[in-house]
Amino acid sequence: MNPVVYNDAKDQYAELGVDIDKAVRALKEISLSLHCWQADDVGGFESPDAALSGGGIQVTGDYPGKAVTIDQLRGDIEKVDTLLPGRHRLNLHAMYGEFDGRKVDRTEVGPEHFKGWIEWARSRQMRLDLNGTFFSHPKAEDGLTLSHPDPEIRNFWIEHGRRCREISAVMGRELGSPVILNIWIPDGLKDLPVDRLVYRERLRDSLDALMAEPYPENEMRDAVESKLFGIGSESYVVGSHEFYFGYAMSRNKMICLDMGHFHPTESVADKLSSVYMFFNELLLHVSRPVRWDSDHVVIFNDDIADLTRELVRCGRIQDTHIGLDFFDGTMNRIGAYAIGARSVQKGLLAAMLEPTETLKKYDLEADVFARLALLERTKTLPFGVIWDRFCDECGVVDDAHLIDAVHEYETSVLSKR
Repeated sequence: MNPVVYNDAKDQYAELGVDIDKAVRALKEISLSLHCWQADDVGGFESPDAALSGGGIQVTGDYPGKAVTIDQLRGDIEKVDTLLPGRHRLNLHAMYGEFDGRKVDRTEVGPEHFKGWIEWARSRQMRLDLNGTFFSHPKAEDGLTLSHPDPEIRNFWIEHGRRCREISAVMGRELGSPVILNIWIPDGLKDLPVDRLVYRERLRDSLDALMAEPYPENEMRDAVESKLFGIGSESYVVGSHEFYFGYAMSRNKMICLDMGHFHPTESVADKLSSVYMFFNELLLHVSRPVRWDSDHVVIFNDDIADLTRELVRCGRIQDTHIGLDFFDGTMNRIGAYAIGARSVQKGLLAAMLEPTETLKKYDLEADVFARLALLERTKTLPFGVIWDRFCDECGVVDDAHLIDAVHEYETSVLSKR
């Protein structure tokens, strides 16, 4: 990097009272939770012919090179890790255990099936998170799990959730970092029920039973995730935002906001300040919905810029767990990982380079012109130079060399699968 160009950029930010070095140091401390399911199109390893089904989620595309074994998946994650500045976590689903070709049902999954993941993560100084897998199963084919009218089916999924909490606690204890266990269920109906309340009563009671066992917060923490609608649940979703907001607040649990799980006109960024008033922690699933919860690869667009600015302006990044949640089989999956994760990091860096205190001062003074003028000025500052320097300091490729790095891995590894 040309030091003259970098120093000029540094001076321009310094004129606004922004300390670039402080911003870069802060960004290095923020870990994203990388989602394992981007590398294999949400297939998992329960059986050789496992396929995504149910839950109103869908992967499109069949680009060559998909991971089909745990070793391939780990190799892909390791490659992605070399493309991302900073240190990050890995977010697993319960169906990604090491089952050794044996049939292990969701109520039988246990810590022993994740021993290999724990050892692998320890060897890479990586931490883990987990999700219960409440879809792609015969007992979820009708679109109901924890709110199902049949107590036998409800109890099946309650037991699965209990197993996931146990696995999470072991992971957190072994790796010395609390695992965030996220619970999302597909429960909903294509048409309107007459009795909306009874489904939510069953869901409340099932969640209470599922989470009855206490675990130390330094081992695992529970999060619950809402959704507006899905394929097959267009008219009614049991776990709505209002339901989970109330449940999490009343049970001292964490709420998860997924950027694809709200109406297209709703802003998740706008929700953050309200959530932070009542919750000590927050889980984010960063995605890019196009028309619906389509989980497109995240890009540095206005939604990400708004979200990351709000995180910084609220001063609650340390209380926010940022997970990625997208899956795209139409392109090189490693490249998709890199674009998505780096876009979130770019948003965070841009937000940290904003003269926030000066802008807040103009807010208090009701100087609308000055506030708007300063915001406009920041849009033309040389942010890209600082991003390249950040990548360089972390020993990863900058944007100019990212395409070559991904193509080289495709040629040497992915194309041979």
